[in-house]
Amino acid sequence: MSTTTPPQTATMTAMTTPELGSPEVLTEATVARPTPGPTEILVKVHAAGTNPVDWGSRASGSFGLWDDPMIIGWDVSGTVEAVGFGSSLYEVGDEVFGMPRFPHQAGAYAEYVVAPSRQFAPKPAELTHVEAAALPLVGLTAWQALVEVGKVEAGQRVLIHAAAGGLGHVAAQIAKAKGAYVIGTASAAKHDALRSFGVDEPIDYHAAPFEAVVSEVDLVLNTIDDDHVARSLNVVKDGGTIVSVKTSAGIPDDVAAEAHRRGVRIGFTLVEPDRLGLLALADLVRDGSLRPEIAATFPLTDVAAAHRLGELGRTTGKIVLEVVPEA
Repeated sequence: MSTTTPPQTATMTAMTTPELGSPEVLTEATVARPTPGPTEILVKVHAAGTNPVDWGSRASGSFGLWDDPMIIGWDVSGTVEAVGFGSSLYEVGDEVFGMPRFPHQAGAYAEYVVAPSRQFAPKPAELTHVEAAALPLVGLTAWQALVEVGKVEAGQRVLIHAAAGGLGHVAAQIAKAKGAYVIGTASAAKHDALRSFGVDEPIDYHAAPFEAVVSEVDLVLNTIDDDHVARSLNVVKDGGTIVSVKTSAGIPDDVAAEAHRRGVRIGFTLVEPDRLGLLALADLVRDGSLRPEIAATFPLTDVAAAHRLGELGRTTGKIVLEVVPEA
């Protein structure tokens, strides 16, 4: 074990959000560098992934669980810079990745992050820091939704909405690794990409409503909106499962009643920090079943451009901020 503490007066660069609004509110600032407390580690951020919850937080405050200054971001890949009292998992210099503190502020859009050591896992050597930073939030979301809540099994038919997106493309690979027959929706131009992610049956949602061409599905992962939950009830088998990972306004009474009548489990789940889930994702990376697709990278100080691109909703894979450029 190695325990070091940076000077209390140390500072760092972070992209803060002094007010809610458009991407232009993201502001470069010099702030106090955090110090690890008991069981915590200080991580030097090499790369930070971006996610729709990031631009939602910037625009509306989302969960409202923010510190001062407000620093957005949860996906982190980096190296351990200091180890707090009683933390025994990591040594200074170890490479780690994780999604600490979600939905509380982690502050990943910065040069350093402090969080409990068990909310990180060793970074797979097979991934660069950029690739590793693309994985935690979407990977844990997909793992928890498909494996732990949905209990996906080999041979099942799994429908993944927006299967080319940051979450969808990882979910497709996880479902495939579990032996499922994977159906994924995306525009026709992205179908080759879907196949590379393990999708067996790409569906062009522009050509026809997905419920017109899909049926007898065991498990649905909704990554879009409440309307897709109701529509998915038309394609799921009796006794099947619909898991939504989008913040829900609530399932309409008629949809809930129909799901109950047919024995369909239906509901919303919110991702949680999970070391065991990170380790499971790392195993999939190591055996070649999982690799995040990088749509674009931006320097930390150009995060506004990353948000503008992300809000278009057209990218395949993840947008990542490079805090320490790869050698």
